[in-house]
Amino acid sequence: MDWKFLQGLLSGVNKYSTAFGRIWLSVVFVFRVLVFVVAAERVWSDDQGNFDCNTRQPGCTNICYDHFFPISHIRLWALQLIFVTCPSFMVVLHVAYREERERKYRAKHGENTRLYDNPGQKHGGLWWTYLMSLFIKTTFEITFLYLLHYVYDSFRLPRKVQCDVSPCPNLVDCYIARPTEKTIFTYFMVGASVLCVVLNICEIFYLIATRMVNLRHRGSIRTSSRKIHPGLDYDGCKSSLPS
Repeated sequence: MDWKFLQGLLSGVNKYSTAFGRIWLSVVFVFRVLVFVVAAERVWSDDQGNFDCNTRQPGCTNICYDHFFPISHIRLWALQLIFVTCPSFMVVLHVAYREERERKYRAKHGENTRLYDNPGQKHGGLWWTYLMSLFIKTTFEITFLYLLHYVYDSFRLPRKVQCDVSPCPNLVDCYIARPTEKTIFTYFMVGASVLCVVLNICEIFYLIATRMVNLRHRGSIRTSSRKIHPGLDYDGCKSSLPS
């Protein structure tokens, strides 16, 4: 998988992120993508080849491996990284849509006119898009953590598992290669995922709090404007209502 391509796309998201969003992006690259590419893939590279069962029955080892590992940790984490990073592209696409509207508006009304003060500023529809992307990312993170725990019944890999699935002749013992090392990496990846969830929740509260402060400030300006100019609204235009 070309993680450099994903990194290039996410780098554009960094321009429109808050401080929490930039920390989240750093955690994703350093503690998840980098660890995944450099170390985790190698740890699980020979998991099926070194999965050993004390039987010579043809097909028993493969069936037992599929029974206990219906989906590889590596593939599950790869899907998780893709799903939790893709919602960020919603913000980039929304900003690109605003920039295109700005270009058409200037072409029609002149270069000195502006439709947006800053196309990347998080207000209006872009604010909702950004907030929605955070909720989607958080939902994906929690869903994949639940799937990992549900599929393997724990984040800890046992040294020995027992299998009696056909065509195994009876209850056989199977041994997982390097279970301690794999357990350490599993806990590390789970911890990084939980940290990303915490950062997303903090950013959600930050966005909502900032929006409430801005709305209150805007309401104060409107009230002050009406007190000073009873016949004008807060934008300085004549009010249609009688004074």
